[in-house]
Amino acid sequence: MPKTPISSKFKAAAFAAIAASTGLAVTVTAPAAAHHHSAKKQEANIVETAQSTGVHNTLVAAVQAADLVDTLAGPGPLTVFAPTDTGFAKLPAGTVETLVKPENKGTLTGILTYHAVAGKVTSGDLVELINKHNGAATITTVSGGKLTARLAGGTVVITDAAGRSTAVTTADVETSNGVIHVTDGVFLPA
Repeated sequence: MPKTPISSKFKAAAFAAIAASTGLAVTVTAPAAAHHHSAKKQEANIVETAQSTGVHNTLVAAVQAADLVDTLAGPGPLTVFAPTDTGFAKLPAGTVETLVKPENKGTLTGILTYHAVAGKVTSGDLVELINKHNGAATITTVSGGKLTARLAGGTVVITDAAGRSTAVTTADVETSNGVIHVTDGVFLPA
């Protein structure tokens, strides 16, 4: 029986929390509703897409160490803020090496699920949330943590619970089970 660390009920509840806390009814689309013009891109799930970029090697290794591959390759939909290798390199020396150790799996899982949002949230949805909430929208992650999204010169910037800001450098990378927003840094819960 495959592991499903994030149950469908939990994902639905987390998504409902986002909608309730923001007042925005974000449309959740199933993979079957994929548009034909991007069908080739959407054949790959979140994990396969991250593996194919060449700039998410650290993220993929962390996802594997946390045993989250099945979750992120599952039916979704999920929205993942995916730090690049350069983003991970901004962490203090030795942080990644420490986090991927088996004894730190719980901490690593908490950090990685802090980068995921239940449902498909596009950059357009984020901008709409930001505008609707006077320039700052709160997003609830799968881990239950909060992120704050703002616009800075047309770029979506996400602030984590510790007050660190990270820019979305590439938005709306469509996958078969959701969407990826590439970031230039790692979110850390408080």
